[in-house]
Amino acid sequence: MKVAFGNDHAATALKREVMEYVKSLGHEVLNFGTDTEERCDYPVFGERVGRAVASGEADCGILICGTGVGISIAANKVKGVRAGVCSEATTARFIKEHNNANILAFGARIVGPDLAKDMVKAYLEAEFLGGRHQERIDMLSDIEAGSEKKVEKYGILL
Repeated sequence: MKVAFGNDHAATALKREVMEYVKSLGHEVLNFGTDTEERCDYPVFGERVGRAVASGEADCGILICGTGVGISIAANKVKGVRAGVCSEATTARFIKEHNNANILAFGARIVGPDLAKDMVKAYLEAEFLGGRHQERIDMLSDIEAGSEKKVEKYGILL
């Protein structure tokens, strides 16, 4: 599996450690993040990973900034991206199983290296469950496309 990495200056050290861990699991890594601790802007790196994942250049992505929030917001602006921010392994597994998230995001100021590796492993090993969850992914795709599809179940327009 090809895993795209993106990070800002706050997460350079953690990215290096997690990238090596992902390689040790047998995956290929693509580095779209900064390799210095010099101040930079996380939207650039979130978008880079988002575009790599959405285009199929990478199978999934891992984004790391101070909290994981800003860089995930940037990635989620790319059509076809479903990035989720996590701070523990159970949620990291669920974002793949339930939301078919194609990018995992977390914060270098929030989680340490061991927890980050646990989350990444849980995410990479998880598989989308489909079924009722696919219906929700379809609804998200409709929102993203700007569709005004009526959701009969709730009597509302999307």
